[in-house]
Amino acid sequence: VQLQASGGGLVQAGGSLRLSCEPASGRTFTGYSMGWFRQAPGKEREFVAAIRWPGSSYYADSVKGRFTISRDNAKSTVYLQMNSLKPEDTAVYSCAAGARIIASTSSNPTSYDYWGQGTQVTVSS
Repeated sequence: VQLQASGGGLVQAGGSLRLSCEPASGRTFTGYSMGWFRQAPGKEREFVAAIRWPGSSYYADSVKGRFTISRDNAKSTVYLQMNSLKPEDTAVYSCAAGARIIASTSSNPTSYDYWGQGTQVTVSS
């Protein structure tokens, strides 16, 4: 596992969570673009947000205006601030890193080279 995601949990609708994704010990992702994807039970993996090197960001329409992706380049860490959470945001959230991401490929999971384990986010109504 090259990346480690954390910060998931149980929250009520309207609440907030902040996910973090950091490299495994001894690994850096300088120059990589980073993305967040999610997968709910019985559904396919879907794109949530991505941030390119050094900082252009992209969002799925379903989270635009509620989620914010950011990165700490010195730490090779990426964050996903999730506000105004809805029950439909419930899923396992995974982070990924890609060396050759461009705007048109940022939402395609096959464009990413490294993945971390997921963190569960559950939003109750």
